[in-house]
Amino acid sequence: MKTLKKRRRECRTNYKKRLNLLKGERPRLVFRRTNKYLIAQYVVSKEAKDKILFGITSKELIKYGWPESSAGSLKSIPASYLTGLLISKEIIKKKLEHPIVDFGMLRTLHKTRIFAFLKGLIDGGLDIKCPKESFPEEERIKGRDLKNKILFEEIKSKIEKIK
Repeated sequence: MKTLKKRRRECRTNYKKRLNLLKGERPRLVFRRTNKYLIAQYVVSKEAKDKILFGITSKELIKYGWPESSAGSLKSIPASYLTGLLISKEIIKKKLEHPIVDFGMLRTLHKTRIFAFLKGLIDGGLDIKCPKESFPEEERIKGRDLKNKILFEEIKSKIEKIK
């Protein structure tokens, strides 16, 4: 009987998918979510050893004007879009190679946080191919269904000013 690796048993790593990403020999942009925040990390792999060059969490949106009272919504669709926009600006600013997006074991359902993150990456200037039907509607990205209204356009303009 073959025993599975611990990370596979816990549904934390898909080794076949990881091996295919490593064969690409390009950096990866890893997107993960926790109970409170969204995490995006720029990862370079050499000889199957990962090195995180930099990472951004959705908690950094507070610096750009996200209201403290809405801190509980830092893993929402608008936060996901703005996090993608923020990390894409950072990648372009540091003149790094365009990465492969890695969602790991997250389910990729259309019109969810994952695709809002992808839309933020594309709007930030990265060249990623994705069908437009997969993205959430503009009203959801702008936060129409949040209890505490955020100043989405102001935050977006502050992020876009990053050079």
